[in-house]
Amino acid sequence: MGPITKKQISIAIVGPTAVGKSSLAIALARKYNGEIISADSRQVYKGLDIGTGKVTKKEMSGVPHHMLDIVSPKKQYSVAEFQKIGREKITDIFSRGKLPIICGGTGLYVDSLLKNSQFPQVTPNEELRARLEEKTTAELFQIVKGLDPRRAETIDPHNPRRLVRAIEIATALGSVPNVQLTTSNSRQRVLWIGLTLPPEELKKRIADRLETRLKTGMIQEAKKLHTLGLSWKRMEELGLEYRYLARFLQGNITKEEMITSLQSEIWHYAKRQMTWFRRNEEITWFTPHNALQIMTTVGNFLRA
Repeated sequence: MGPITKKQISIAIVGPTAVGKSSLAIALARKYNGEIISADSRQVYKGLDIGTGKVTKKEMSGVPHHMLDIVSPKKQYSVAEFQKIGREKITDIFSRGKLPIICGGTGLYVDSLLKNSQFPQVTPNEELRARLEEKTTAELFQIVKGLDPRRAETIDPHNPRRLVRAIEIATALGSVPNVQLTTSNSRQRVLWIGLTLPPEELKKRIADRLETRLKTGMIQEAKKLHTLGLSWKRMEELGLEYRYLARFLQGNITKEEMITSLQSEIWHYAKRQMTWFRRNEEITWFTPHNALQIMTTVGNFLRA
């Protein structure tokens, strides 16, 4: 496919988990002839459906979705790989006269598609990794805070793999590059729409959604993934729901402890998401209740 010379027009729908990004993206895609690119670091994995809140075929309402179910959860998938394929998808959607809508809560993945982000080619430091293996997760997080306080604000403090990688990059480069602060890609004209809610309302949504997921088979999904060969260690690495499901299924915590821990962890994750997105001054913020205002904003943007 040849290069597209005119600017690509796209819309980004961002915000914390459980705020309603997917349903808004689908409504906009149906109204404005769009296709959706999911920017979620766990929804790229096959079989991680209920636990990640992956949109169902029925919920898609016929709208094409991209970057879902593209890799086995047994494999590691990097943001650099996501960026390469995702940008090709944007170009393809645009070339077919459709509107690319990037929707997701993983700020690094969204920015990799829409900003001039370059990712560091830091090779694994086996000697450093061997030393860090002896550290607890809490100790690893403290090292990240010391090396790169800004990255510590948005990293999962309970994910040893990501903590080790952040230490590795910061040790090599001085800090993890602030890709979220790079300028927007000059080949794209992007409307950034952020969805947010008051804390108590978002907390309730998180709790309600977790209850629904448990009722619709989230525990059974985790059992099946393990039966198919996904190790407990890898489920821990995948974080949030899968981390606590793994602990529950191994008998390390009770169901009640799992639910309580998850509600707390998902809320802390939502706060980290907002910390990331609030740095992007291009985002116009709405609540999910402002549907008419959002539609008007999008309409004006596309006519400009």
